[in-house]
Formats: sequence, structure tokens, C-alpha cells
Amino acid sequence: MYYILFYDYVADYMERRGAYRPDHFALASAAHERGELVIAGALADPPDRGVLVFKGDGPQVAENFARHDPYVLNGIVTRWEVRPWTVVIGG
Repeated sequence: MYYILFYDYVADYMERRGAYRPDHFALASAAHERGELVIAGALADPPDRGVLVFKGDGPQVAENFARHDPYVLNGIVTRWEVRPWTVVIGG
């Protein structure tokens, strides 16, 4: 099953993310290497949200990621939500 982790960013996300970006990427890279994180990125124009797609038996893998993400812990993410995603084509 797939789970999408949605992030809402602070208005000045682009200016504030730099200090936490290496640790955020390290966390994401480790999740990707374990096969948990399938694809991830920020929406553009405006860069106000992030979307991370996880694969697992339940939403816990995405929830755990968010709870340990430096972006969340340091206030770059104002709100996050995990939703199950039913993939019909692909995947």
C-alpha cells in the first residue's frame, strides 16, 4: 500500500530550509535506501507544500518519518498529514 505524506511549509520556506536541508535529505535518503520512501519533492510556483510517497504495510512509516524530520522539528513544516493512496495504474 502507498501512503502520501503532505507537508505545508512556512511562508519563508525557501529562506529557512538551508540550515536543516542536509539532515532532512539524510533522513529521506535513508528511508529511500530502505525501500520505504518511493519519491519525494516540493511543489513549485509557489513552493508551499511538499509531497512524499511511502510504501508499506501501514501509515506508520510515513508518520514516523514526519515525527523525526528536521523540517517538522524546526518549524519549517506548519502541518503534515498522511493519507492512504490507492494506486490504480503503475506501482
